[in-house]
Amino acid sequence: MSKILNTRIMENNFISENRFIRAKKRVKEIKGFYIHLIVYVLVNLFLSGIIIFGLTQSGDSFDEILSNFGVYSTWIFWGIGIFFHWLGVFGFKSLGFGSDWEEKKIKELMDKEEENSKKF
Repeated sequence: MSKILNTRIMENNFISENRFIRAKKRVKEIKGFYIHLIVYVLVNLFLSGIIIFGLTQSGDSFDEILSNFGVYSTWIFWGIGIFFHWLGVFGFKSLGFGSDWEEKKIKELMDKEEENSKKF
């Protein structure tokens, strides 16, 4: 009897430890994304400031500065990388396309159709 009890306790400990390890890994992934996002914003603000300062010193007008692609290029290309990092961490579920999305949408549309039919 005690052997079975010890086995169950060990199984529960193993399951709890696995959950903890997975949760810790998930937190590390999320933290990594937010650090990446903060670095992205700070570095791009700094680079844009340098580019804009350089363009103003060269005598470019405000319209010329805003139309200069160099000001936006790192924001755009690195932003694409940030998007894919976000997608890797949070996945399509954060866009609302989880596994039960179709079922929820079908139910929502059926409810809406039922509401409309009650009006007439």
